[in-house]
Amino acid sequence: TSGVGGVQSLDVSGTGRYVRMYGTVRSSGYGYSLYEFEVYGTLGGGPTPTPTPGACGTTNAAQGRPATASSAESAGMAASAAVDGNTGTRWSSQFTDPQWLRVDLGQTRTICQVVLAWEGAYGRAFQIQTSNDGNTWTSIYSTTTGAGGTQTLNVTGSGRYVRMYGTARGTGYGYSLWEFRVFTTGGGGDPVEPTDPRNPNFGPNTFVFDPSTPTSTIQSRLDTIFTGQETNQFGPQRYAVLFKPGNYTADVNLGFFTQVAGLGFSPDDVNLNGHVRVEADWFGGNATQNFWRAAENLSVTLPSNVQVERWAVSQAAPYRRMHLRGSQNQIQLWNGGDGWSSGGLMADTKIDGLVVSGSQQQWFSRNSEFGAWTGSVWNMVFTGVTGAPPPHFPNPSHTVINQTPVVREKPFLYVDGTGEYRVFVPGLRTNSQGTSWYGKTPVGTSISLSQFFIVRPGTAAATVNAALAQGKNLLFTPGVHRVDQTIQINRADTVVLGLGLATLQPQGGVVPMKVADVGGVKVAGIMFEADQVNSPMLMEVGPPGSSADNSANPISLHDVFFRIGGPGVGRATTTLTINSDDVIGDHLWLWRADHGAGVGWTVNTADTGLIVNGDDVTMYGLFVEHYQKYQTIWNGNRGRTYFYQNEMPYDPPNQAAWMNGSSRGYAAYKVADTVDTHQAWGLGSYCVFTSDASIVADRAFEVPNRPGVRFTNMVTVSLGGVGTINRIINDTGPTANSTTPTVYLTNYP
Repeated sequence: TSGVGGVQSLDVSGTGRYVRMYGTVRSSGYGYSLYEFEVYGTLGGGPTPTPTPGACGTTNAAQGRPATASSAESAGMAASAAVDGNTGTRWSSQFTDPQWLRVDLGQTRTICQVVLAWEGAYGRAFQIQTSNDGNTWTSIYSTTTGAGGTQTLNVTGSGRYVRMYGTARGTGYGYSLWEFRVFTTGGGGDPVEPTDPRNPNFGPNTFVFDPSTPTSTIQSRLDTIFTGQETNQFGPQRYAVLFKPGNYTADVNLGFFTQVAGLGFSPDDVNLNGHVRVEADWFGGNATQNFWRAAENLSVTLPSNVQVERWAVSQAAPYRRMHLRGSQNQIQLWNGGDGWSSGGLMADTKIDGLVVSGSQQQWFSRNSEFGAWTGSVWNMVFTGVTGAPPPHFPNPSHTVINQTPVVREKPFLYVDGTGEYRVFVPGLRTNSQGTSWYGKTPVGTSISLSQFFIVRPGTAAATVNAALAQGKNLLFTPGVHRVDQTIQINRADTVVLGLGLATLQPQGGVVPMKVADVGGVKVAGIMFEADQVNSPMLMEVGPPGSSADNSANPISLHDVFFRIGGPGVGRATTTLTINSDDVIGDHLWLWRADHGAGVGWTVNTADTGLIVNGDDVTMYGLFVEHYQKYQTIWNGNRGRTYFYQNEMPYDPPNQAAWMNGSSRGYAAYKVADTVDTHQAWGLGSYCVFTSDASIVADRAFEVPNRPGVRFTNMVTVSLGGVGTINRIINDTGPTANSTTPTVYLTNYP
């Protein structure tokens, strides 16, 4: 009853899961105010008892840990598959003896049990070995009569490294393990592994090169990745290729689910003499399925006598924070011949020469610097771009906004001059034009990677949440991360950064990620992929009823992509719900699959892509496609969208199956009747009703008729004349059908 403020250190005794300061009398006319509330103690009591000393724990200490092997039968059967917690993936070796699989537990541990879940190709003679240094091994179990199946081995030993060392196979194939589990005395300790910022473990699918790496080694790795990924749009493989500051010679040809990035503070700190390119050869020159890849934070010098770089892409393929050198050079956004491309992004990028859009159907450029731009098909949008073409709509269809009103660039990983890995978080920019870095020092905050928890595939979601509770940021490494509980971002200014299009897949219908209504959270480079059990949504930003004023420090989403169906059946009622105010979306693609596996009107079900309930939400580069009801519903006031791309669902079986009350079909973009102010620039909506060409959508855009609601530069297209969009917005605008497939409207009202 006599507290005097300041820093009070209180020695106490007690147990509990929850601890609170309960104030009954204030010392001033103001409220209670704490800079920090710190609690110290030991784990124990309640539902999570301290493990009995000497008892064998029940936590698999190998899950999610770094794993290596003597060989792998194929890229899809890497060592990491045996420690990912997924009994549907496996490691498999070459068909020779001996072979081994090794896991790094991170520190020396007392090992009490090893479980081997063999596939049909098992080990007849093998040892379980431990090591403290990965070089000298001690055998703690040996057999010459292994019979396969699931073997639970009670062992006694210690070491940082544990391996299965096979000397005789039980079949004519290799050694193959679904799972390699290791259990330790005391249960495994703190699962939140600290990060060494000078030697981080990015997992087996991240490759870091420095200028001393032989050019042949770099090129061989790039070629191997591309060979595996050129057509692999629905496989689980993910890769990141990172270059430390310096000069290199390399031809980087990017396939699916591959990110190439420089580790310099400026793009010009890493120069590739050669190419960073995307071709469409695998699809006959058609780039309309060249999704899910990224080039970031690099400068490129083309070979002598070569003046063309090709970036033939469609959705979810950002060309961000790049510098293509040479005023005589050009970058082509299609295959340069007879193929189509269908939408992409350039942001914070400098092209010294010419950008040629060619047959690219639509494109969004933001805060970039071009020598010049040429080309237009349906919908080219520029915000804050120097060197943009003059505004004109339509034909050419160039929507030009000279300044970007409010934006934050995407956080990025870099290595500083001392060799420490850090993440730079750019600051907020208002009324900006041009890049954040060329000829200037970027404004923002640098965070040591020691403040990040590195999440590798197989890491339990509970461990991720434990790291967040400790105040850590998150860096997800390349791969598919199966999430069996919601990852909950509660701390303001938390950074969640993905490498190699790291993908979160919910298990059992959970919502994979929720962000609290707190300022400054950044989620970047993450993909969400629905599972066959329906999730109510895949991401929630702010709980329902959020009302915090985050205008000075907005939540921002950068290169965040969503997929429902394609690799197999996926289901989610809503994809992304934004309840918080002042959120910035910087390149989002929300996609209900129209091709691949697990695709069909009653198979990969999904009502709505995006629901915005927050006020003052701004979207730059918003792609929402193929949902079964409204594609986008905007309930918040003062929303803004700069560039919108939409395709209506391909697959309604007939008109009766796709009705919104008495209206035929659902609009692609619905602004609620209660909204007073909303603005949008450069919007396209397309239809191709493949099951029934007689299907009609009454309108593409549906908005309240109020002075504060204004839409600028809209296009609707009946692709191949297969289906009809009757009006562009409300009951205004011409009809897109087989007679007139492409129609435009400049302003509404």
